[in-house]
Amino acid sequence: MDAVDLGVNLFVTLFALLDPIGNLPIFAAATAGASLRQRVSVSALICLFAAVFLGFFFFSGLGLLQFFGISLAAFRIAGGILLLFLGLDMARDDFLASFVDKDAASDLADVRGYAKRRFQRLVVPFAIPLMIGPGAISAIIIQAGEAQKIGPAGAAASLIAIAAAAGVSFLCFCLTGPISRVLGEVGLAIIVRVLGLILCALAIQFILMGLGEALPGMFSSLVTTPYPSGGH
Repeated sequence: MDAVDLGVNLFVTLFALLDPIGNLPIFAAATAGASLRQRVSVSALICLFAAVFLGFFFFSGLGLLQFFGISLAAFRIAGGILLLFLGLDMARDDFLASFVDKDAASDLADVRGYAKRRFQRLVVPFAIPLMIGPGAISAIIIQAGEAQKIGPAGAAASLIAIAAAAGVSFLCFCLTGPISRVLGEVGLAIIVRVLGLILCALAIQFILMGLGEALPGMFSSLVTTPYPSGGH
């Protein structure tokens, strides 16, 4: 694998794991009543945070886990538990309402203050672990090992891929306004509940994979890896 292949693979993987399209309904609810400038500012802060966070783990993620004595299996289990709680919350009637900023429409000119409030509210659980979950961090750590084999070109390609994934996510979130108008409140609520169910299943899958790595032979491979890459 050369640097270009590494970068393309990482971009595709990160875009799928960050899932900005699937997270649009939640972002729409979180920025309901905001002006375009306010929504763009929040999008920029969240995606910049995602890029910096992923870049940090690219360079130090494996060493950080080793320093604290945390295995990838334990990280998967912990991340899965967080995602499970988030998925259960998404199934609640008041989940979208909990993200609404009642002060958004009162001062549409306060772009910086609004962006700061929303960013503080959305770092957890939206940015982490909904966007940047154990899957994204695990992928970054694994790809960092591959990049080391290639050298500086591999590191550069990986950083470009991280920036590109964050940039595309930013563009998706900037389109939240027209998409949310098309879907309406009922459509957003339905999508979020379906996503909550999917997220719960994904969380259980992370936990099963972590337990399968920690306790080999405990689960069938059909449970921990239900769709092997060679099975399509």
